[in-house]
Amino acid sequence: MKKNILMISVLTMLMLLTGCVDSMNPSQPASNGNPTPKDYLKDGNADIFLLDGIVYSNVENVEWVLELEYTIGEEIVEITKQSDKPQEFENGTSNKLPIGTKVYRTDTPVYIAIVDGKEIRYLGMYEG
Repeated sequence: MKKNILMISVLTMLMLLTGCVDSMNPSQPASNGNPTPKDYLKDGNADIFLLDGIVYSNVENVEWVLELEYTIGEEIVEITKQSDKPQEFENGTSNKLPIGTKVYRTDTPVYIAIVDGKEIRYLGMYEG
């Protein structure tokens, strides 16, 4: 009886350890976190800005975003730099929005940049 309990305990431990080793397998792709400016700037059509480490991408062509009704809230950032080089991106950098563009929070997940009186919708790009 004691041998059976010992055998079951050992087998259980082996199964648990095997599961842990399998999940640490370096050949499996790991999550790399949220997308970076480099991920987007590979596409010459990208229109992004960076705020608090999150890339916000122009979503003017996304149907559900166009259907959203929103109220513009507080200003969250002013674009202070323009660059198409990922290594130069910092808080307030955009590749297309002009320097001085103000970006506002809304009562939805969408942020609004106002350029020449036109409201342009942006959405934070989060992993998973």
